[in-house]
Amino acid sequence: MSAKRITSLDVARRAGVSRTTVSFVLNNVEGMQISEQTKLRVFQAAHDLGYVPDAAAQALASGRTKTIGLLLARHPRVIASDMYLTQIMDILVREISHQGMRLLLEVVEDFENRESYLKLARSNSIDGILYSGPRIDDTALGYLVEHNVPTVLMGAIPGSSYYFVDVDNRAAAKQAVLHLVGLGHRRIACITNANAIYAAPNDRLQGYQDALIETGIDFDPSLVRHGDFDPESGYLQMNSLLDLAILPTAVFVASDVVAFGAMAAIRERGLQIPNDIALVGFDDIPFSRYIEPSLTTIHLPIPELARCASDMLIGLVRDEQPVNPQVLLSANLIVRKSCGAVQEK
Repeated sequence: MSAKRITSLDVARRAGVSRTTVSFVLNNVEGMQISEQTKLRVFQAAHDLGYVPDAAAQALASGRTKTIGLLLARHPRVIASDMYLTQIMDILVREISHQGMRLLLEVVEDFENRESYLKLARSNSIDGILYSGPRIDDTALGYLVEHNVPTVLMGAIPGSSYYFVDVDNRAAAKQAVLHLVGLGHRRIACITNANAIYAAPNDRLQGYQDALIETGIDFDPSLVRHGDFDPESGYLQMNSLLDLAILPTAVFVASDVVAFGAMAAIRERGLQIPNDIALVGFDDIPFSRYIEPSLTTIHLPIPELARCASDMLIGLVRDEQPVNPQVLLSANLIVRKSCGAVQEK
């Protein structure tokens, strides 16, 4: 026969207080006039009996669910192939759990209907929202702000006042393209990581243009293509560039995952990387150093980004305003074989 489950009523009887008092004490409900002596009796009784509070009851008493919603504005097929997202999710799960909370994943698949995460917020099943890769046309974000749903974006929306943590994509992309120019390239193509409805592709494309302007190279729109988060898009867009009458001598691909497809297209045409076409990626996902040739790329501070975003959100959930509500992290170039430089890291 299983042992009798210990309840808050058992704790109340042992401590000589009401069940309501036990709930207020163990859930640290603010504003209750309960003496320190009474609190100690309740804590001691709970400890002696081995009482484990019911999660639903805790949420009801405290007004918090201890659950953070992670929103991904991606199609499921993209999530499966994007190692950047899997790295982010892995770190977030650990960071959130260390705070005694859990992470609830919500994928926004129907981009014309934002009800999926509006319902999530309205249902009060979460304490706050981490939104990875927000779209710049997302009108539902305004609802979250109006209804005081703690929300932190992992990705910036230009000109907005939303809380966010992001990488300085523009500066990092400029660094990557300046490296190619420094190696002697003048005809440099660009394949973005996604459609322009997201902020990061625009920033990375702007960084590409900044580098050209700084070095006196004319911007040629015919050398720009738009990826879609996955290797297939890189393959298709690289083939389009390879159909040009005059080929680029180098390509900046604003995502390692997209770059893998671009590299396959180059090899299929019988061309060599970097001898015929040099290539630089963006993200520095784990596979990038092990492919052949190893990929020169922008290294993102993913652990710092995830920790900073989760800390900011948990602070907001606890009614603590962040010192810096909009954080831009720097990224650095990792030089490997695909660009043709001699350095290898």
